[in-house]
Amino acid sequence: MQAHIAETKAASHSLGNTAPYTVFPDREQEIADFLTYARQNGKTVIPMGGGTKRGFGGTEEAADFILSLSRCTGIVEHSPGDMIVTVRPGTTLQELQDNLAEYGQKLPLDPAWPEYATVGGIVCANDSGPKRLRYGSARDHVIAMRVVYPDGSVIRTGAKVVKNVAGYDMNKLFIGSMGTLGVLSELSFKLRPLPKAESLMLLTFPDSPMDGIRTFLQELQNSMLEPVALELINPVLAGRLGDSLSYMLAVSFEDVESAVRYQEEWVRVHMPEMAQLTVLAQQEAREWWKAFARVSPRGSEEETADARVAVKIGSKNMDIPDIVAACHKVGQVRNLMVEAHGGAGHGISHAYVEGKSEDELIAGIEDIRRMAVERGGYAIVRHAPLSLRRRLDIWGEKPKYFSLLEGIKRTIDPYRVLNPGRFVGGI
Repeated sequence: MQAHIAETKAASHSLGNTAPYTVFPDREQEIADFLTYARQNGKTVIPMGGGTKRGFGGTEEAADFILSLSRCTGIVEHSPGDMIVTVRPGTTLQELQDNLAEYGQKLPLDPAWPEYATVGGIVCANDSGPKRLRYGSARDHVIAMRVVYPDGSVIRTGAKVVKNVAGYDMNKLFIGSMGTLGVLSELSFKLRPLPKAESLMLLTFPDSPMDGIRTFLQELQNSMLEPVALELINPVLAGRLGDSLSYMLAVSFEDVESAVRYQEEWVRVHMPEMAQLTVLAQQEAREWWKAFARVSPRGSEEETADARVAVKIGSKNMDIPDIVAACHKVGQVRNLMVEAHGGAGHGISHAYVEGKSEDELIAGIEDIRRMAVERGGYAIVRHAPLSLRRRLDIWGEKPKYFSLLEGIKRTIDPYRVLNPGRFVGGI
């Protein structure tokens, strides 16, 4: 085993998911050798990239080792003509986007904290942001990967072609599995061209008329428009992102100039009379989305990290106005600070909850989950301090197919080497 090993900088952490020692492999073979050692010696391992998901999942403070992928970085292969890139897992999304931009291309993912989030971590969590409406999540862009199993063996999934329909799509087994089945050592993505024009239309509603917002959203989604994001933001979060303390709707377009201008005009003509409109273009729009990407909590190397609780809510897409309004009301009733936003079109909402005591936070989170379940949706805790995760059922009710997930984990990682307890049902 040749990988460098050092004492962990923050061996104790408020978010947990740490370890006394950190391993720094440089190559795939070093990852494989270390996992072989860990399995043979009964050691547990937490794979980690930028650490932005440290507060997600698990009730144990520490494993035996952190497997840092911070040295496994860089582009392996880029075919601009085929619009395919192969990259190592520790590469941050921002670093990858900066390189692709020189060729007029991008990986169309917009997770939180792109300057810290690595492509490996994004894929393991199937992370996404508001632009999921148009571009989808990580699951929609991975076409191939190399994976190191917990026993040190290496497999290859998918193929470096855009269209590949032969056999099972093994990529999806690992995407969203929270690093509990294998360590990603190489990933291939399909790309998109950079848009010629970008526009962000911010509609604020001073009188908070939810019925008017809902009607406008229905009309927009029944039109021929193709927004890349349609994000409803509650007054608390709107105040953080600007001057307004009102509900805000962020409508984003990316296309050729003429198509963007046509869609902007449609919004101006059809928007509710009480709405106030601000339009940001090109760099101004990108800067606003950059600030938005820094709203959610992130893991930190410092011992004391963001103590807010981040809740992800899944619902029917037209329930988004009710979901965001209900989260806002929980904050008012429970005397909590709740920043909430939700995507009309993809049905994913997020609430960031801050309070003075754990009991207050837990009561608010239970209110949010109850509200989501009553509407046929779900709510999971995506970020919380370890002490809170130990008191919360972070994943909620086990899915009906849980036995299948359990069987897959037992087959691939019977000794529970990788990220034990960090996935659904304590897998």
